[in-house]
Amino acid sequence: MQVVSISSLKGGVGKTSVTTGLASAALAAGIPTLVVDLDPHADASTALGVVPDRQLEVGRMLKAPKRVFLEDNVVPSAWVRRAAALNGQQNRILDVAYGGSLSGVYDRPDLGRRDLRRLGIVLDGLEGYGLVLIDCPPSLNGLTRMAWAASHRVLLVAEPGLFSVAGTERTLRAIQLFKQEYAPKLSPAGIVANRVRPSSTEHGYRLDEMRQMFGPLLLDPHIPEVANWQQIQGAAHAVHHWPGEAARGTSALYDELLGAVLKQSRDFRPRVAR
Repeated sequence: MQVVSISSLKGGVGKTSVTTGLASAALAAGIPTLVVDLDPHADASTALGVVPDRQLEVGRMLKAPKRVFLEDNVVPSAWVRRAAALNGQQNRILDVAYGGSLSGVYDRPDLGRRDLRRLGIVLDGLEGYGLVLIDCPPSLNGLTRMAWAASHRVLLVAEPGLFSVAGTERTLRAIQLFKQEYAPKLSPAGIVANRVRPSSTEHGYRLDEMRQMFGPLLLDPHIPEVANWQQIQGAAHAVHHWPGEAARGTSALYDELLGAVLKQSRDFRPRVAR
């Protein structure tokens, strides 16, 4: 089971969109997947069509990690029923540890080692999944570092813009420092260039810059800006279930990206950022 945090230092780069795109690809591929929505805004939970029924949100599980069982509190994504109805895909697993405002109490910069272990304790002994995706807040405060402490790899999301690229470089340095201090087995899973506009000269320039700066950490494919993505998420649909040629093209890109992430997670030995 691979546990991958999806992170970005800068908000608005489509981190949650990448999380749900990868979840959609994993569902289509039949990979049993759990999404942990660690962002207090809980956008991933909304996009995944979560309807809880007495299950605890992530913040309550973090409060008493040794006294709760994650298996009792996951909620199936509505995408699973849709996959069965549309494509006859039976027995697919896409569960969600749904987010909420209660987790915000841990999103501060001064968490100690004991608090950083809370999510790891919640996930300890988890079985039945091939992939766990943790959607982190757009910051390097406590919740993101808690996710890193529980993860094998960190997938970074960046737009091909000056501030986002600079933030990605800082995040790689932060991962390296966190690895040295708290999580010796933690490594980057790669960098996703998201919301790319192929016609933009600036985006082309920044992509070349990212290739020079990050080398093999910059994953293929890049994800283009998708005009109807907000509509897809607002309808709580997987992109693989959305009709139209544009959605089919985006689905294929996420299939390819999921393969790249899993390959990096198995094989990659990253360069140390200096």
